[in-house]
Amino acid sequence: MSQTHFGFKTVDEGDKARHVRGVFDSVASRYDVMNDLMSLGLHRVWKFYTGLVADLQPGHRVLDIAGGTGDLASAFADKVGPTGQVVHTDINEAMLRVGRDRLLNRGKSCPPWSATPKNCLSPTSILTASAWPLACAT
Repeated sequence: MSQTHFGFKTVDEGDKARHVRGVFDSVASRYDVMNDLMSLGLHRVWKFYTGLVADLQPGHRVLDIAGGTGDLASAFADKVGPTGQVVHTDINEAMLRVGRDRLLNRGKSCPPWSATPKNCLSPTSILTASAWPLACAT
């Protein structure tokens, strides 16, 4: 099997995804603090700017890909309102769980709807989900 780099070590290419998932699993609860430190808080400005330039209106549908802990999904949901829909996705289940918990703590509804990677890839499933967020986990 071919080798690749992961941090300061060499791993089998087939194992790299597991290592990456492990990193995100281990930092999910502290992800935003980590981003604050690494970007000196600038990531919050980027998120605010994204919300401004997205020009979302009530009733719009939004797909937040690699949504992490759900900050943008929450902001987008405020803009699209109860007639809109925000689909919050991330490849890492731990990040989605942290995001879901934060969204619930902010009073956002999370219906009991889950998806597999297979039906997340279907445009029909994304557009017809009953509400937001849609959790696509591997």
